[in-house]
Amino acid sequence: MDKILELNNVTKLYGSGSVITRALDGISFAVEKGEFVAIMGASGSGKSTLLNVISTIDRVSSGEILLDGQNLCACAERELSAFRRDKLGFIFQDYNLLDALTVEENIVLPLNLMRKPLDYTRRELTRVATALGIESELKKFPYELSGGQRQRTACARALITEPSVILADEPTGALDSKNSKLLMSTFELMNGSLGATILMVTHDAEVGSYAGRVLFLKDGKLFSEAVRGGRTRKEMYAEIISVTTALGGCNCVD
Repeated sequence: MDKILELNNVTKLYGSGSVITRALDGISFAVEKGEFVAIMGASGSGKSTLLNVISTIDRVSSGEILLDGQNLCACAERELSAFRRDKLGFIFQDYNLLDALTVEENIVLPLNLMRKPLDYTRRELTRVATALGIESELKKFPYELSGGQRQRTACARALITEPSVILADEPTGALDSKNSKLLMSTFELMNGSLGATILMVTHDAEVGSYAGRVLFLKDGKLFSEAVRGGRTRKEMYAEIISVTTALGGCNCVD
């Protein structure tokens, strides 16, 4: 398979002088096209910082990040703005939907910003809304939806541009257990049937068990990884619990 995302010896420092924090310390890994990878670790392990540097919200102190072969660390801000728009999809804990827009308008907003033709936009809207089962919700506003429906709307918005990678930051954080399971089933659909490449940060072992591979961080470094392979989610969950215990009781279980 093709490597779609590569991190090579990525380091991120905060502070100056004698007070320096290594939020990321020589991180290297790759994500292949069509993978579903979770990032886990205790609070302060570097999970959010890692997502921030991959999304280009923050800059690395050293090392390089390649997406589709492009070195993001060498790009000017104008290039990065276009990169975020065209190459990345985002799913956040708090949905980040605009309440003044309908579900349909929220989903197609990225295509409108890219000035895609109306026929193309309508076709893509139908494709993602049908795939995620929210066709009947398109004329509603976000405040009229359940938490699970809002997150499926956010998923549709992330999918509609067919990004190289979808970045998900604690996507189940605001959901109850029932809607968390529904959302993770949606992620499985996005990854398995729609071919989306997903990189997800989570603290929840059950959520992490849906991924095909889990990378564990400790003190800004890669500590271990778990690969699901042909194993069941229950078996993957057990390994996640085992690794997080070795991490020193990280808060990976709600």
